[in-house]
Amino acid sequence: MSPLHRAQRALAVLAMLCGLVPGCAMRKEAPFKAASDDDCYNAIATQIDYPTVQPCGALEDDWAALPPVTLSNPDDIEYWNLGLQETIQIALAQSQVIRDLGGAVLRSPAAAITNLDPAVVETDPRFGIDAALAAFDAQFSTSVYGEKNDRALNNQFFGGGTRLLQQDAMVFQSAITKRAATGTQFTVRHNTDYDANNAPGNQFASAWNTNIETEFRHPLLQGSGIEFNRIAGPTSTPGVYNGVLIARVNTDITLTDFELAVRDLVSNVENAYWDLYFAYRDLDAKVAARDASLETWRKIQALYSSGRRGGEAEKEAQAREQFFLFQEEVQNALSGRLIDGTRTGNGSGGGTFRGQGGVQVAERRLRMLLGLPPSDGRLIRPADEPITAPLVFDWSEVTAEAVVRRAELRRQRWVARRYELEWIASKNHLLPRLDAVGRYRWRGFGHDLLDNSPTLGRFDNAWGNLTSGDFQEWQVGMELNLPLGYRQAFAGVRNAELQVARQRALLREGERQVLHGVAGAIADLDRARLVSETAANRQAAAQQQLAAVTAAYEADKAPLDLLLEAQRTLANAESGYYRAVTEYAVAMKNVHFSKGTLLTYDGVLLSEGPWCREAYADAAELQRRRGKPRELNYASASAPRVSQGPYKQQPPIAEALPLGTPPKPAAEDDGVTPTPVDDQAESSLENPVASGVEIMPTLHTAEPAKQVPFPPTAK
Repeated sequence: MSPLHRAQRALAVLAMLCGLVPGCAMRKEAPFKAASDDDCYNAIATQIDYPTVQPCGALEDDWAALPPVTLSNPDDIEYWNLGLQETIQIALAQSQVIRDLGGAVLRSPAAAITNLDPAVVETDPRFGIDAALAAFDAQFSTSVYGEKNDRALNNQFFGGGTRLLQQDAMVFQSAITKRAATGTQFTVRHNTDYDANNAPGNQFASAWNTNIETEFRHPLLQGSGIEFNRIAGPTSTPGVYNGVLIARVNTDITLTDFELAVRDLVSNVENAYWDLYFAYRDLDAKVAARDASLETWRKIQALYSSGRRGGEAEKEAQAREQFFLFQEEVQNALSGRLIDGTRTGNGSGGGTFRGQGGVQVAERRLRMLLGLPPSDGRLIRPADEPITAPLVFDWSEVTAEAVVRRAELRRQRWVARRYELEWIASKNHLLPRLDAVGRYRWRGFGHDLLDNSPTLGRFDNAWGNLTSGDFQEWQVGMELNLPLGYRQAFAGVRNAELQVARQRALLREGERQVLHGVAGAIADLDRARLVSETAANRQAAAQQQLAAVTAAYEADKAPLDLLLEAQRTLANAESGYYRAVTEYAVAMKNVHFSKGTLLTYDGVLLSEGPWCREAYADAAELQRRRGKPRELNYASASAPRVSQGPYKQQPPIAEALPLGTPPKPAAEDDGVTPTPVDDQAESSLENPVASGVEIMPTLHTAEPAKQVPFPPTAK
């Protein structure tokens, strides 16, 4: 060993010792002090902290600055008259989060639906459409490594004529890989390496090797074809399918979920609107009954104070009790109690009318659905009256429309189609993996990489030798991978078949339940119409009864009990009439809900919202830079068909059904003798509200259809 090498080794050992001395010194630490009781650790580990997030609270912009309207602060209230169409418009404009009356946002925020959900699913970097297409994008990879080798060899043959090999080396690699829709993988690769060593058998002390090679790998059986790759993507695992068709179906399922959420929101808004309408009408009836009982109490109180006949103490107390009874009902009808109102899914798909009353509670419930603050100094008051004219649906058309347009069934069809695509892809795994592989390589060798030297001949530089084409190589072959037994593949196919059978059974059962729901909605609509007619006749009879009893009481021909009973009967009849009318409006809405035309019925259309201005500017700039390539049709006849085209949200309006003009109720006559009502007579009762117009199935589309914007998605 030369003195230079001994000196270098001594310096290396000295440097290592110097590095270990401070390292040992730094390992000296203070002794660990542990507490004998673990209460202090539990207190720190279980304490409640507040996260550091960007504040977005509703209190910062005085969203709920005003206290709610209650019975104790009967200040002057400004009434806000709202029509049903305007109410739905406000709800859709204020609903980035689709609200419901069940409090899902607080109980399970992850299950809440927002208008960002379709874009979130489509831009998912794992299972979105762009994620599926990214598997077919070109991939560029490169690497550069340099190394110094200094080693002793036992056999000088492996050292090129020396047993002490000293080498300086560098390796540079770069490649571009692209996978086609057929499953073929193309690769263009460039390799360059530098080697300088002391082997005496070398032609040059330092030399460069470079090569450029192209490679293709085409699956002939498993993984081959446009159909499989568009469904499953470049995967070789049964049951894992993340192709562009599966991603597209998942996006369509999310769009259907969003449509269902919007439909439920519109249904709940309409339910809350008619709840508030009934609350006002119920309050009016109870206020009228209270005022009438107050007038009766005052008359009896005057007789009681003067000691005259008819002012006995028991009669005064009886009249006073009825006044306070109606006063209690007025207070409950004005404020209301915190119980469930009419909402989607309570008894029927669209919601069975509850009619609990309570103006303030119903108004706050409607405000919550509209995204408005609990109180802003105004009290919402419905401006629209419910439709009381008879509405007739053709049963065959309703059932056909429900099976086609019901969003739940369309969603289930998408799910069934997804599993059908997975079943098609699963059968591909029953084939062996047979790939055709081919490579072609051009090599170059030289003393330098690029520098020309006329004294070195043909090997003066590697790139010059490469471009001369003197050294060319090729390789063609086949690779076979065959799992014996195909246990996993057969399990995947069987599982896919069972999933398809399950989804088809669910679809079939869903169609049956939808038809049951339509039948119930049609029957409830007919019941509500007949009940509203009966309630109207009852109201007219109660008014006649009160007028007759009042006249008899004033003529001293009827007792006080009969007068008070007539007042209560009229109050109940008026409240029952408006309950029946509101039930008819809700039942009409529920028919459209059950047959899947509620959004069309209310004039709501779904569409993708506009992109930001910068996106349009970038698209225009990219289009300007793009050349004029030859147009190619990338459609494949062998690719499976996923959908049947866009869903028509606004079908042609059905023909109007001519309805007869119902007869007017009989004029008030105290001498009319009631007759018994048999079953046929009861079914032939007509609505006392005169209406001779033709009724269209779509009733609320007078205004232009509203557009519910979808958020922009990555294309």
